[in-house]
This record gives sequence, C-alpha cells and structure tokens, in this order.
Amino acid sequence: MSDHKISHEIIALENSAKVEEAVSAHADVTHEKHSPLAQFEVKKIVDFKVNNIDLSFTNSALYMVIATFLIITFMLFSTRKKSLIPSRLQTIAESVYNFIFDIVKSTIGEEGIKFFPLVFCLFTFILISNFLGMTPYSFTSTAQVVVTFSLAMIAFSTITIFAIFRNGFLGFLHMFLPSGVPLWMAPVIFLIEFFSFLIRPITLSVRLFANIVAGHVLLKVVAGFIISLGIIFGVFPFLFSIIMTGFELFVAVLQAYIFSILVCAYLGETTRAH
Repeated sequence: MSDHKISHEIIALENSAKVEEAVSAHADVTHEKHSPLAQFEVKKIVDFKVNNIDLSFTNSALYMVIATFLIITFMLFSTRKKSLIPSRLQTIAESVYNFIFDIVKSTIGEEGIKFFPLVFCLFTFILISNFLGMTPYSFTSTAQVVVTFSLAMIAFSTITIFAIFRNGFLGFLHMFLPSGVPLWMAPVIFLIEFFSFLIRPITLSVRLFANIVAGHVLLKVVAGFIISLGIIFGVFPFLFSIIMTGFELFVAVLQAYIFSILVCAYLGETTRAH
C-alpha cells in the first residue's frame, strides 16, 4: 500500500472522528436544552465583575426587576384616581390590600400592623414572580433557592430584631422556654425550640423553591410526552397539561399565601411573648 493511499485513509479517519464528535456534542447540547432542569439555568445578560466579585446581571435578576416594576406600576396606576365607585383595577388593588391587611391583623394583632408593608411586599413579589414563571420562554425567579432563601432571611432578620427590641434579650430567650416546663427538661426543650427557630428560614425557602420546581419539571415532562406520542395519543398528555397548568396557577397563589401567613405567625409569636 502506497504512502499516498495511507495518508488519504488517515485523513478520512480523522474527518470521520471529527464528524462523530460534532454529532455527539450536538446531541449533548440538544439533550441539555430539552432537559426539564434546563429552564432553571441562570444565564448572564450583562457580564460585570468588580475585584473578582461577579456582579453580572442575569435572567433571574431581570425577572425580579420585572416583577418589582409590574407591582409598583400596577399599584400606582390602579390607585391614581380614588373614586367611590372603583374601577376594576382599583377593585383588584384594594382587594389584595384588604386581604393582606386582614391576614396581618388577625394573625399578629394591632401591634403587627406596622409589618403590613413587609408582608404585602413578600406576598405580591412571590405571587407575581410565580405568575411570570408560567409564561412561555420566561424564567422563574422563585425556582432559585438563593432567591427564596434571601426572602426568608429578610423576614427572619426582621422577626429576630423585633423580638429582641420588644422583649429584651432575656425575653427573647424566654420565647424558647414555655412556662410550666419542669426544670430538668428545660435545657432539652430550650435547645429543641431554639433549633426549630433557627431552621425557619430554611423551611420557608425550601418549601417555596421545591413546590415551584416540582410543578415546572412536571409540566416540562408532560410537554415532552405530547411531542413524542404524536397527534393521536398526544391528546391525553395535552389535556393533562392543561389541568396541571391550572393547578400550577393555584399553587402559585397558595405558596405566596403560605409564605406570608407563616411570616405573620412567627411575628405573632413575638408579640405574644412575655
């Protein structure tokens, strides 16, 4: 076999290997793109670093800004003309306001009205972020545990600071030791109550994060079945996806409500402490 023929075969083998690598890479990219978890990938929009600290503006930050902008714009626009016969937008705004106000007052009491802005902001931000995540080709900020944990830490820090300021440091510690507990059980009860208090930010954040992620993953999986089963058999997962979309909208509202009502309950424990 001549050297010329051997070189041609080597080149052909190298080209074949390159084609296989390209096909494999394309398959991997396609698989990642259609993965149910691909929708939660945080992508940089504006790359920005200061002293090796990454301060890039991402798609997660973008949708948080959009949620904040929508809330402020809606509240300002719907309440700019306060009339005795409210418009539809004013009715919605007042309904949300009264709904959160009733939760705060009934759960915390008169003393808790000062925390109405905090609870209102948490409820509306989580609600709008959840709704934005249901729109096509969007991003769900509340599906990021760092976002939900940050919201939980804001509430937890407020509760802790208020508890110490209102009841004093000793009164704050007394919150973890119910009255009537036998002396020999006091250390154990104190540690249990104190630990349960410390993990509240984790339970708050993980509950919201896990429910949102689970619902979006399920919808993505069902959508994959619609395409793979074709026109005839794909009707069944399509109908199921419609039902699940309605259920996800309900979960979006429910999770915002649960997060807010738990924050109010924790604040209520502080105001009732002696």
